[in-house]
Amino acid sequence: MHVISSISEMISTRDKIEGSVGFVPTMGYLHRGHLSLMDAARKQTDTVVASIFVNPTQFGPNEDLDSYPRDFDRDEKLAKDAGVDFLFYPDKQAMYPDGYASYVVPEGPDRHLCGAKRPGHFRGVMTIVLKLFNIVRPTDAYFGQKDIQQARILEQMVSDFHLPVQMHIEPIVREKDGLAMSSRNVYLNPEERKQAVCLSKALFAAKSRFSGGERDAAILIETVQEEISRHSLARTDYIELVDYQKLMPVHTVTSRAVLACAVFFGKTRLIDNIILE
Repeated sequence: MHVISSISEMISTRDKIEGSVGFVPTMGYLHRGHLSLMDAARKQTDTVVASIFVNPTQFGPNEDLDSYPRDFDRDEKLAKDAGVDFLFYPDKQAMYPDGYASYVVPEGPDRHLCGAKRPGHFRGVMTIVLKLFNIVRPTDAYFGQKDIQQARILEQMVSDFHLPVQMHIEPIVREKDGLAMSSRNVYLNPEERKQAVCLSKALFAAKSRFSGGERDAAILIETVQEEISRHSLARTDYIELVDYQKLMPVHTVTSRAVLACAVFFGKTRLIDNIILE
């Protein structure tokens, strides 16, 4: 595996690559969820490029930019073992040089879920991913379902800008007890970690009711809230049921939909979701 930190070197390296290129953009502190994306890219494309960049423009005031977990040596080894061919590791000055003034702004699919709670977050996400796409020029890009709103917004961006990238949204990878893999899980103390499993339990309880024929969004949302409220350290940020395509709230599930939640445990905000179809 070759580590590249220069944008110009990444561009010139890409010029020499033949065949399909699978791209996995990350913010580092890799876990099995990230590695599953790299594995999918390895199986489906000729060359795998991953990036590590903790993107400052997607963090809001009082969020965890400075404390976000970082361990490049560990990440480098994991990426190499996962079969990544090129690891792109630019610094902040390279990606956002002095005088930088251009951003991509979503219109619509960011109005609910995390977009409503984190103003400007998806402006930062779309901007950095478009920049990375322009540098790496992948034929295929891989994202995780855990960040379903992000993945859907980026799918829309690819469509709207006619980008020659095939998007892949891969299933959530979970711990044995059901907790969705996340770099932020390391923030949890032992009791918070124990209680955090309530997110997946709540969502799967709602999915069970859906499988039994329940289609009323209010009842499915209430099912999630009831389970989460049993845990003293859990503080709900949101629970929403939205249409999969437009990410707009629905009252009755009549087509593919996403039931998603965000919950705080102390200062740590975790997200999770299931797809109902």
